[in-house]
Amino acid sequence: MAKKPRVVILGAGFGGLWAARKLASADVDVLIIDKNNYHTFLPLLYQVAAAELEPERIAQPVRYLIRDQANLNFQMGAITAINPAEKTVAVDGESVGYDYLIVALGSTTAFFGVPGAEEHCFTLKSIDEAIEMRNHILRKIEAAANEPDPAKQKQMLTFAIVGGGATGVEYAGALAELIYQPLERDYPRLSLNKLARVILIEAGSQLLNGIDNGSYTAERLTKIGVDVRLNTKVESVEAGRINLADGEQILTDTAVWAAGIQGQPVVKSAGVGLTRGSQFEVLETLQSQDYPEMFVVGDLIRFMQDGKPLINTAQVAMQSGEVAAENVMAMINSKPLESFRYYDKGMMATIGRNAAVANIGGRHFTGFFAWLIWLFIHLFFLIGFRNRLGVLTNWAWNYLFYERVVRLIMPLDSSKE
Repeated sequence: MAKKPRVVILGAGFGGLWAARKLASADVDVLIIDKNNYHTFLPLLYQVAAAELEPERIAQPVRYLIRDQANLNFQMGAITAINPAEKTVAVDGESVGYDYLIVALGSTTAFFGVPGAEEHCFTLKSIDEAIEMRNHILRKIEAAANEPDPAKQKQMLTFAIVGGGATGVEYAGALAELIYQPLERDYPRLSLNKLARVILIEAGSQLLNGIDNGSYTAERLTKIGVDVRLNTKVESVEAGRINLADGEQILTDTAVWAAGIQGQPVVKSAGVGLTRGSQFEVLETLQSQDYPEMFVVGDLIRFMQDGKPLINTAQVAMQSGEVAAENVMAMINSKPLESFRYYDKGMMATIGRNAAVANIGGRHFTGFFAWLIWLFIHLFFLIGFRNRLGVLTNWAWNYLFYERVVRLIMPLDSSKE
């Protein structure tokens, strides 16, 4: 019996999972490799950092998701190198061979060379980071409640977010509502409505570029207590301070960087040409320009469509993952490969508990109706009935009672194995 072709998928995010699902009925052996044993629903990660959702509400074990797919296996491990010339990848130092490779490793934070940003800013790209940020914010408020020095207290209660894209806007809104509503009641002697500040810093002239066609987002955030700074560039970041290009200094113990993405560092080991943001310049078929058996999807591709680069979103990852899987099968069966074309199903972002902006089918929506659309879309794509029910329950509780259910400072690690 001839050996089945082996397809290795690096990453269990949207791109990797959607590629694996597409290969469910194919006569191939599929192996997904990821450093975590769970898939994270990244669009709701900011709600974990804002004490709105428990981490388990936005994650599902990979083995649970694939257990009905007979041709699929999972290996937990860190990808330390990609060697397309030899058709191998290194996982925790061990070599794993493949016939076809789909690279779906996602992205990490880009700091654009701003001095001190990487060393002193929190980021929001994983569940661990979201829990760490939630713990830090709650600890700072606890410390401020017992701080006699007004200057130190003000610094503890200043929360600065750099980046006016979807992550920065959604987190700024969620954080402001956490501080000015439930935490205000938890700390009646602290008077957070007067002392705390949430600052959103954006280098450009508007927030949510490509989603919000006007000034709705900035006006909405300002209404719920966010200090929105447009046309404001960060010069450098130090411990306890953000230095702006205009000379102003923001004294803060909490600087959050949500200003950009780049490819995972391990992709440099592939030895192929990458963009400045460590993305692959792929063919229209999503193949590497140097190695046709290697396909790249999601945040790792620099893909031009209609003369413009695609914005890296979950939908891009899903659609490109499916096309890459279809093209793997086309190669195996000696059939023509399909060119990838992204079908824009819309973009949206939420701004607090009952407002959002959305561009869907060429139409622009704002306010409560856009928020309802946002709720439905995110619940629809959230994997697992139990997750959907839990998230819906938390959202309903927050909406009806202005409460957050996860105001807990929890340890990230245990000293015991």
